[in-house]
Amino acid sequence: QVQLVESGGGLVQAGGSLRLSCTASGRTSSIYATAWFRQAPGKEREFVAGCLRAGSSTWFGDFVKGRFTISRDNAKNTISLQMNSLKPEDTAVYYCAVQLSPRSNWTSWGQGTQVTVSS
Repeated sequence: QVQLVESGGGLVQAGGSLRLSCTASGRTSSIYATAWFRQAPGKEREFVAGCLRAGSSTWFGDFVKGRFTISRDNAKNTISLQMNSLKPEDTAVYYCAVQLSPRSNWTSWGQGTQVTVSS
């Protein structure tokens, strides 16, 4: 099993930046991919960004539009999400999750970290 812990959320003004981290423990060698999702009050959870554990492939939700980057440090079992040019509509709880194979469901959800962007 894999356990995930998110950190780095907080309150920031519009146009500011935050860096979120997702640290994995347990059977980290079984991870195929890691992704960030978010959920705002009253809205469905949506995909933010993801990356493979091996290789350089990354992918992003359409709304990101070049504002976020995702990076990994396999030695530290950490995935980071750098968020720039934040907007009030980015306010949400951000979660990370993993895939254990290319077609498997996202699993091992963390507890989430709150991001609040003030206007």
